[in-house]
Amino acid sequence: MMITIKQARAMRAIIEANSKTATDEQAAEAPFILPAWNGDGVQYETGDRVQYDGKAYKVLQTHTSQTAWDPVSAVSLFAEILIPDPETIPEWKQPESTNPYMRGDKVRHNGKVWISDVDNNVWEPGVYGWTETEG
Repeated sequence: MMITIKQARAMRAIIEANSKTATDEQAAEAPFILPAWNGDGVQYETGDRVQYDGKAYKVLQTHTSQTAWDPVSAVSLFAEILIPDPETIPEWKQPESTNPYMRGDKVRHNGKVWISDVDNNVWEPGVYGWTETEG
């Protein structure tokens, strides 16, 4: 059975509306359920989530979007959700101060598994705030 464009748009609207109740982990695991970031004067509220370049981001400050304020460029406005699934250990990514790792988060880095010893951890594993672990 084929669906029409009108039906597909209706389905997309339902998916996006229901994405508001998803956890950060669910949103990061399936960012395609989130509305795409739009730089054309959209009002974003603190806590909203959007998808951008295949990744899930949380809005940190209420603002009206502008083209130059995309989630990658405007780190004071958006934070990428770095730990999409607490059961899976992701590769370490350098966080911004707005999306640090928290105590107990696990990451892979340089062939090892590390666990964060502190909240708000923005340091590279092996430098400060991490303990090498078995996984």
